Amino acid sequence: MDEIRSESQQVFRDVFGDDEIVLRDDMTADDVDGWDSTAHINLIVALEKHFKVKFAMAEISRMKDEDQNVGGLLRLIAKKLGKAG
Repeated sequence: MDEIRSESQQVFRDVFGDDEIVLRDDMTADDVDGWDSTAHINLIVALEKHFKVKFAMAEISRMKDEDQNVGGLLRLIAKKLGKAG
């Protein structure tokens, strides 16, 4: 999971143009400057390209739920990569 977090952190930094972003499990869109609906789509596309995974529309929609956070996103990526543990 550390590798996924590290790689995801770099994707976040690239998408948001902020080399200071440090991912935390409890982080949400409210914690990242510029994370609006357009940036959300850009982030999803960038993560899909980087990890060579595809998110279903239902998964993307659930990411916007109030109880969702970066930790949940990282676990979803790990699951798609077969690295959930």
